[in-house]
Amino acid sequence: MPHSLFISDLHLSAENLRSVELFLRFASDIAPKADALYILGDLFESWAGDDDLSDQCHQTICSALCALDARGTAIFIMHGNRDFLMDEQLATACHAKLLPDPTLLDLYGTPTLLTHGDALCTDDAAYQQFRNTVRSANWRAQFLAQPLAQRKVQIEQLRAQSEAHKRSKQMSVMDVNIDAVNELLRQHHYPRLIHGHTHRPAKHLHQVDGHNCERRVLGDWDSGKAVILRCDVDGCADLFL
Repeated sequence: MPHSLFISDLHLSAENLRSVELFLRFASDIAPKADALYILGDLFESWAGDDDLSDQCHQTICSALCALDARGTAIFIMHGNRDFLMDEQLATACHAKLLPDPTLLDLYGTPTLLTHGDALCTDDAAYQQFRNTVRSANWRAQFLAQPLAQRKVQIEQLRAQSEAHKRSKQMSVMDVNIDAVNELLRQHHYPRLIHGHTHRPAKHLHQVDGHNCERRVLGDWDSGKAVILRCDVDGCADLFL
């Protein structure tokens, strides 16, 4: 049956070879059966800029995606909070298309909205302020103007600060805000919603203005287990690898 696959929060890097190996197996054995693969953010643990494509781990991942495209599976990539600096050079190298966040599509007859999910975590005011700063054109231009090695050092520093801040926050603060979810569903005329970021795979049902809306949350791959959402004309179901 025709179907599409959705994944997010793989956090692939040379330091996490277990997840890289899992992704390569997924790309060669499972994904080729799908019409399309949607990667909804955080494919990489970090992304310092498209001039880092020569990194061996990055080349391995891009080669796997190119091979998947050659077998007939369309590939779509959305920015995450860790790899928001991905750009067209990366997309071209992976034979993929970059998607804006959010993206609304007709998925086998069901309107479906895709987003990474971090913009919905509005209770975390400090993170939202940081997100607005680093997504600005000025910050991006100034950051990318620095040498690659310097950018990587800064990213590691930002990641360390982020992990320290997370330890001081309640888990509920880092989850999506239901009012923000409902407003997004309202703005896009009550579609099904698929997102990642929170690392809490689940199926939720929202009633918004009398409309029943399904929300599917994708899981992360940090534990060494692949969490995949498969959607077809009959609906969506979780797969595990």
